[in-house]
Amino acid sequence: MKRRHKARRWVLQILYAWEIQDRPLSLSDEAERFFARRKIAAGTRDFAEEILAALESNMDEIDLLVDQAAENWDPARMSVIDRSILRLALVEFCHMSDVPARVTIDEAVQLANRYGGKDSARFVNGVLDAAARRLDLIPS
Repeated sequence: MKRRHKARRWVLQILYAWEIQDRPLSLSDEAERFFARRKIAAGTRDFAEEILAALESNMDEIDLLVDQAAENWDPARMSVIDRSILRLALVEFCHMSDVPARVTIDEAVQLANRYGGKDSARFVNGVLDAAARRLDLIPS
């Protein structure tokens, strides 16, 4: 599963770059630019591309879920890293059934600990826990 963890890190970097540049390219074009500059193992890249394709196809749905799960938080005011981690995790919840919800949450918290601010891990964990319960992925 180490390749999946690496793939999530690559996806986070792509989402971050895409967001801070105000989305001048499609997400898939941003990913191609990113991958062209790096040597990434095929299995890792395949999983990253699977996540990115699901995100690009379902971004409106995922953003709505971020908005619903992050009660009392305006997604536009979230840090780009936190919002990107939430998007990544929520697309796994909704469109990648081979990944258990608890694994997705754990991976997202690890990313938040590594790349986010001092309260990011707690924030991401709380939002994803609420989303997983709302989606009936974990017991209430």
